[in-house]
Parts: sequence; C-alpha cells; structure tokens
Amino acid sequence: MSDLVHQLGELFLRAVPVAVIVLLFYVIMRSIFFQPLLKVMAERDARTIGAQKAAEAAQAAAAEKVRLYEEALRQARAKVYAEQEADRRKWMEERAAMLKQARAKADGEVNAAKERVAGEFAGAKKEIEALTGQLAAEIARRVLASSPAPGNPTREAR
Repeated sequence: MSDLVHQLGELFLRAVPVAVIVLLFYVIMRSIFFQPLLKVMAERDARTIGAQKAAEAAQAAAAEKVRLYEEALRQARAKVYAEQEADRRKWMEERAAMLKQARAKADGEVNAAKERVAGEFAGAKKEIEALTGQLAAEIARRVLASSPAPGNPTREAR
C-alpha cells in the first residue's frame, strides 16, 4: 500500500504543475481576454438599449410631428373651405343683386312699354273717336245717295 501511496504522491506532484499552469492560464485569459470581451459586450448592450430608447423617442417625436402636421393640415383645409364658402356666399349675393337690378331694369322697361302702348292706345282711341263721326256721316251719305228704287234690285255686297 505504501507503494500505492507513493505512486499517488508522484502522480499528484506531476499534476500540480499542470493544475498551476491551468489556473495561471485561466487567470491570464480572464484578465486579458474575457474581461475586455465582457466589457465590450456590456457596452454594446448598453448602446443597443440606448439606441432602442433613442429610436423609441424619435418614433414618439415623429408621431407627434405627424399628429401636429395632420392637425395643421386639417385646420388649413377648414380655413380654405371657409374662404371658399365666404367667396361663394359673396358671389351669390352679387348674383342676387345683379338679378334684382336686372329685374328692376326689366320692370322699368316693361312699365315704359306699357305706358307707351297705353299712350298709343289712347291716341288711337281718340283718333278713332274723332274719325267715327266723319265715317258715320260718310257711310250715311253713301247709303242715302245710292238708295235703290223700289223696283230695282239692290247690289249685292261683295
């Protein structure tokens, strides 16, 4: 058994330098390779999270700008529609005034024409009344001047 313990002791003594080398390699790799790598990865994660937050903030700002733009556009459209409505109303009022003026002018012309026709009618009536007596006398004279004899046939009117 002592031989076995002696062999184990030798094996352990041979394994100690390997274990020390592995432990030393681990410490060196950790300080030279893994810690900077972990630091870079943590910085990248922080930047990624920061970039995501910045992107979300930019999206929120863009959404707010879009909302403001749409509101401004809506207000501009309402303003344009109001201006168009005011112009249309003004045009309709001008049109109504022009129609009223044209109707008044037409009514004046119609009244003047009626007065002229009434005057002409009155003149013609006076002329006919003045000529009525003369025409009646002329008709009576002709009728009396050519009275037919009792035995003569009368001339037929054509």
